[in-house]
Amino acid sequence: MVDYAFRLIVAIVLAGMIALPAAAQDRTLTLDEAIKLGIQNSKVLKLQQSKVDQAVAQYNQAKDRMLPTGNASFGYNRAEIPANMLSLGPKTSFNLPSGANAWLGIVSLNETIFAGGKLRYAQQSTDLLTRVARLDADKNKDEITYDVISEFYNLYKILQSKKVIEQNLSSIDQQIHQAQRFFDQGIVTKNDVLRFELQRANVQLNEIDLESNRKVMNYDLDIMLGLPETTNINIEQISEPSREVSPVSSYIDSALANRQEMKQLLLQSDIAETNIKSIRANQSPTLAASLGGYYVDIAANPLPQSGSYITPITAGVTLAWNFSSLWTNKNKISEAKIQKEQVNISQGITSDNIRKEVNQNYEGYTQALDKIKLLQTSIDQATENNNILESKYKSNVASATDRADAETLLYQAEINLELAKADAGLAYYTLLKSTGKLNK
Repeated sequence: MVDYAFRLIVAIVLAGMIALPAAAQDRTLTLDEAIKLGIQNSKVLKLQQSKVDQAVAQYNQAKDRMLPTGNASFGYNRAEIPANMLSLGPKTSFNLPSGANAWLGIVSLNETIFAGGKLRYAQQSTDLLTRVARLDADKNKDEITYDVISEFYNLYKILQSKKVIEQNLSSIDQQIHQAQRFFDQGIVTKNDVLRFELQRANVQLNEIDLESNRKVMNYDLDIMLGLPETTNINIEQISEPSREVSPVSSYIDSALANRQEMKQLLLQSDIAETNIKSIRANQSPTLAASLGGYYVDIAANPLPQSGSYITPITAGVTLAWNFSSLWTNKNKISEAKIQKEQVNISQGITSDNIRKEVNQNYEGYTQALDKIKLLQTSIDQATENNNILESKYKSNVASATDRADAETLLYQAEINLELAKADAGLAYYTLLKSTGKLNK
């Protein structure tokens, strides 16, 4: 009975352990590590790679169509001839056999010598489409990289804000302790103590909101990086952007040279031109060569026997011309030219949009750097103001309200600076993305 109870307890404990949720794990990441994980585990990039592989397969098929075609067959036929007498006149007639066997083997090889370049244009077109697919993959890689950077910086902003809040709560606790001591000595009123306690409660409310946002952001980043969903991500300190800003024209030139959209439109223009040539090639004659070998055996036995089979070999050249294409192709060519013109117009539109995007991101980055300088000055002023009012409060010259307001201003300025630093870092990567050099 005791043994049964012991085993029952063990089973219950083990079941409880299995039912417990997986413990959260902490992991500290750098931005480079996060980007590497995001690219490595992206399902979107894996899907895009399969499209690239498909385009390569289609290109190889186009190359295969330029190779000779060959066929081989071997078959048996048995003919029964019930009416086997032929009469060619009143005095001429003969009897056919009542049955006959036939083995027929055929081997043929065909090669297109000239077809107006259609096969070559098909190969060029699929090659260009393969390069377009690779550019799509590069574009998706940039998008994934930027999404990871954006989520990383957003989480970093929350974590930095939480650090500032923790420091602020520690400082407020000291003020509460000091105000309580002054109250016990009769220097201040109970309202002074309550004022600092109210300040602490407001800061704690901000902390609750930040923690909720952190959990959501952390979970999203776990999914994006392919990490277990219970992983708590800690972020290495991100240095303040100190990159020198070049003239906006250099960023625009880089974007026009490196953006995948511009490269794709150049390839689309080449594809359209190749399509025009391919349609024109339909108006040309075609020249093909063929080589064939036959094995014809009239014996029932498929093995060759002397006198029962023949092996004719044929070789030929065929020249063909579908001259109706001279008047049926003209509208097809007109449509292909219109498509090429549309590509050229799209190039101009895309170029204008890229210029505007780069200029906007450039202004955003320079503004973010200016904001950091201004906020650093604000912190210096808020720190000095906080020190003055702290001294006045200790001397019972300033009120608790003035003291708490000064500390709140400093706390807010510190948070704003951390957020501005993160925003500047993200603005730099946004500018880099718009120049097409995010992963270069």
